[in-house]
Amino acid sequence: MSEDIKKLEDIASQVRRDIVRMVHACQSGHPGGSLGCTEFFVALYFSVMERKPGFDMDGIGEDIFFLSNGHISPVFYSTLARAGYFDASELNTFRKINSRLQGHPTTHEGLPGVRIASGSLGQGLSVSIGAARAKKLNNDPHLVYTLMGDGEQQEGQIWEAAMYAPHNKIDNLIATIDYNGQQIDGATEDVLSLGNLRAKWEAFGWDVLEMNGNDMAEVLDVLAAAKSRTGKGKPVLILMKTEMGNGVDFMMGSHKWHGVAPNDEQLAVALSQLEETLGDY
Repeated sequence: MSEDIKKLEDIASQVRRDIVRMVHACQSGHPGGSLGCTEFFVALYFSVMERKPGFDMDGIGEDIFFLSNGHISPVFYSTLARAGYFDASELNTFRKINSRLQGHPTTHEGLPGVRIASGSLGQGLSVSIGAARAKKLNNDPHLVYTLMGDGEQQEGQIWEAAMYAPHNKIDNLIATIDYNGQQIDGATEDVLSLGNLRAKWEAFGWDVLEMNGNDMAEVLDVLAAAKSRTGKGKPVLILMKTEMGNGVDFMMGSHKWHGVAPNDEQLAVALSQLEETLGDY
């Protein structure tokens, strides 16, 4: 394992500790999808995206990211804090009254790193396409990244956006789907089958890649490949296979932990499986 990948995996371990501690402290939130997407967020913010120091809402002259499935805010908040957007001690306020760290990200309190309110599912891809068009109008060569859930693919607005982007050659956009096969009511296959997602997106005109979202080296490789495919007339989509609850053995393999907080004993077990690498907040 290279030193760079080991460093990213150490950050991911700390982010996972943050996630379970945040959700436990307020006894509310969504640990499953957050744990499953940790490698993706850490790779994006600590290696892949070209970011400026500080935070500027317009994001001119840098890559920007939009979270569409806003319920996985714990992984987003932890990553932003560990990347320096705000002090990690503020993670203590997750889901508290008047906190900037609401259960679903919001913009009215001015939390650095958050550009849209999200969690009303189906909207993030449309916003990302608008931001990507703005970059083209500004002659800004940087990229727009977005993450969606797989259950979110059941929203009609996704497919309007999916049709719009290839038609308008939005080729400075890399969208990713967290393909964990689970949603709040059960397996996506049982709730509303998504069929062949790759074939669907390719039929709409997207350049589609696949990756194991819980393998840091593969995440880095595929994100680099996705970046190399931008600027060629097609938007890029990554189908990211993940395990909901990844990193905590009793949270894996079920939709049960989509939106359930661990109790004191479960938290202790979870933390025993996740190394403290950057210091707990």
